[in-house]
Amino acid sequence: MKSLNPRFASLGTTIFSVMSALAVKHQAVNLGQGFPDSAGPDDVRAVARERLESGPHQYPPFQGVPELREAVAAHDRRYYGLEVTAANVLVTSGATEALASAFFALLEPGDEAIVIDPSYDSYRPIIRAAGAEVKALRLAPPHWSFTAADLEAVFSPRTKLIVLNSPMNPVGKVFSDEELHLIADFCRRFDAYALCDEVYEHLLFDGRRHRPLMTLPGMFERSVRVGSAGKTFSLTGWKIGYMTGPEALIGVMSKSHQFLTFTTPPNLQYAVAYGLGKDESYFTGLATDMEASRDRLAAGLAAVGFRLLPCEGTYFLVADYSALAPEMAADEFCMFLTREAGVTAIPVSAFYENAPADPLIRFCFCKTDATLDEACARLSRYFGQNVQDLKQKDGVGMTALDAQNVAT
Repeated sequence: MKSLNPRFASLGTTIFSVMSALAVKHQAVNLGQGFPDSAGPDDVRAVARERLESGPHQYPPFQGVPELREAVAAHDRRYYGLEVTAANVLVTSGATEALASAFFALLEPGDEAIVIDPSYDSYRPIIRAAGAEVKALRLAPPHWSFTAADLEAVFSPRTKLIVLNSPMNPVGKVFSDEELHLIADFCRRFDAYALCDEVYEHLLFDGRRHRPLMTLPGMFERSVRVGSAGKTFSLTGWKIGYMTGPEALIGVMSKSHQFLTFTTPPNLQYAVAYGLGKDESYFTGLATDMEASRDRLAAGLAAVGFRLLPCEGTYFLVADYSALAPEMAADEFCMFLTREAGVTAIPVSAFYENAPADPLIRFCFCKTDATLDEACARLSRYFGQNVQDLKQKDGVGMTALDAQNVAT
């Protein structure tokens, strides 16, 4: 038989599926895949139920219902001062579909697209499906920063776009103003676009505020930002994403979108439109609650013997397990942790193409206190005696420096 498309046929099952299946098999607390275990806001779900009954039930406009497009534009004016209208907005079936629509609209064979590693695992396959080449800007722990020289090494005349994910999955990095300005400088210099994955825009901690790259001078006309109702309202199964950008770019991306999913369930769109207009207290409360969950999990992990890396935003906390199992590779340790301790995490190595051998794993903390406490209790029971030995030998534990690192 004729061969299949090698770009997809050669891909394995995602690490998220593998680890989630392993978690089910071993009845583990799943802190691997990034989904909350809460039901989301009652009032937003109530609007979805009401609209499911009242309709409409047929195809909505393929660019999104006007109410949601205007709500996204109003949100972006309210939080970022962007002078946008509904004409600058495209609604998609989740943020991943938004990214795919953008990649297919922007990229051609011969182009280069820069991704910042460690990176969300959908970027590379879709970029390559569009015929473009991936260039990787690899960041190093614990602070995941870069310099102008690092950008100089990956930008070229063939660079069509850079993908900027801030706050950054999997490592909780929020790019500084200095870093944003560096990226903007290189985009203008090389006439490159910026595709900004900003799905965690309302999940920044310790007083930080999100700043879209497109708010910098000269960047609006060459940037598209992607948001997610799943992350903003803890409703990941709804798969409602949205894009904001200049009309010229949004128009072409709409043409790509119409041949991917075409449109998205209308009742969910109306509910998200309502949600985006909620009072400021909802959005600040979301970040405050998630920050408390971060700190709760961090304290439990550190007490067991993990070293914690900074977490400035997102759902995710990266931990160094080398004091507990220095001989194990990260994927091996995650499987061991699931089978033996009953807690599931994801190896950070899964977010690279040619991964370094760093002893780093990612825990998800967008869970109830009861879930986080159970995970920490299981880890404590399993590692208890070993941890006591390690503490006596190496001073492992949550020092004041560890506690500060989680926040900074």
